[in-house]
Amino acid sequence: MTKSRLKIGVFGCGAIGSAICRAIDEGVIDADLVAICDRDPAIEHLADSLATHPEAMNIRRMAKSVDIVVEAASQSAVRRIAPAVLSAGCDLMVMSVGAFSDAELLDQLKDLAMRNRCRIYIPSGAVAGIDGIKSAKVGGIESVVLTTRKPPSGFSGAPYVEERGIDLSSLTEETLLFEGSAADAVQAFPANVNVAGTLSLAGIGYEDTVVRIIADPKLTRNVHEIEVKGEFGVLTVKNENLPSHRNPKTSYIAVLSAIATLKKLTEPVWVGT
Repeated sequence: MTKSRLKIGVFGCGAIGSAICRAIDEGVIDADLVAICDRDPAIEHLADSLATHPEAMNIRRMAKSVDIVVEAASQSAVRRIAPAVLSAGCDLMVMSVGAFSDAELLDQLKDLAMRNRCRIYIPSGAVAGIDGIKSAKVGGIESVVLTTRKPPSGFSGAPYVEERGIDLSSLTEETLLFEGSAADAVQAFPANVNVAGTLSLAGIGYEDTVVRIIADPKLTRNVHEIEVKGEFGVLTVKNENLPSHRNPKTSYIAVLSAIATLKKLTEPVWVGT
């Protein structure tokens, strides 16, 4: 019996969402792009530019028409659409993982997924080493520290920067903008450090994961360094990521990670923890 092709819907068609749509449309992912959704009227131009001409749908109709919905919008979008998607028994892939700093929301969505026999997928995003951290957690982790460095422009529009009136254009040397828990970091920089949320879920949680955020005008890449200590020993990972061409706040590899996650769902052999 031939297995039917994976049907995908994309919610949020900005830099990441559009790239995912194009990857499916170009055959990088062996699946069908059935539906898209975005408040921006430019969504019609995107649909017309794709060979598959996906249909614009609201989230409730989308959840009943596809096998998996990819959220590529915002943390607030996760809170808004995830219950409807999971209640329909549809799988959900979340890019704005910082939303899960809300433990009550995460517990609610886990319960919905279990009751409706569907899954929530979270790509590794802009960092490597998530597989190692998941393995280390089985034996016990003592500490996780994430240090993120980006060019100042990569932090423009962040609530933390705007509330404190930080003039990013005036920075002439490496400057520590923030140091604290991942729970606080994903609220202060919701478009910049979703990787902190992914690390927290894979490791020791939002409150115990330490995040340092640095603006460095000498950088042309987004740099993430992770140090994990535990019963297994010490794990150190460093990524130097080129920013996405369409959105400097996002590392290009985060887009590729989403595409790789969808590819994994269509393949018979899975590699890695």
